[in-house]
Amino acid sequence: MAWRPWCCGGSGRSRQERNRPDQPLATDRAAIIDVITDIAAGADRHQWDRVRAAFADTVTLDYTSLWGGAPSTLSAEDVVEQWSGLLPGFDTTQHLVTNHAISTTAADAAVAEADFQAAHRLGGEMWILMGRYHYDLVKRDGSWRITRLVMTWTHESGDRGLVEKAVTRASRLE
Repeated sequence: MAWRPWCCGGSGRSRQERNRPDQPLATDRAAIIDVITDIAAGADRHQWDRVRAAFADTVTLDYTSLWGGAPSTLSAEDVVEQWSGLLPGFDTTQHLVTNHAISTTAADAAVAEADFQAAHRLGGEMWILMGRYHYDLVKRDGSWRITRLVMTWTHESGDRGLVEKAVTRASRLE
């Protein structure tokens, strides 16, 4: 079978690729990307209910590539409490997440990976972090939720010390 681009009635993928059992349905793929976006955009906009809804009740966060230590398993409410105690301390943040690769591991489980760039501005200073995320997700009651988020730092520019300044500033805003 010859390759046919999407514009000519083909998907650009072979029948074998289209029928791979680890590839999610288009509706699941879109819903998973939406959940990932809800975390990033919700955090930037301080829409904490939106962020909370993207997580399962318990979530494991792993930022060890950047900060060392060990991954932490928290309630979604505790994650939102931590993030809402930090991010408002910046003047602005922008978390861009792209290049999503998603596969299903069961009818109600999936993994996703994506690249990110996270810009944090405080006054005239910037800290920009880049890397990739790995997400484990489960589908409960028809909705995808993130159970594990692993951030792998690849590079950064600016002042990582802005995080401590933002925490101090956020505590004064409460």
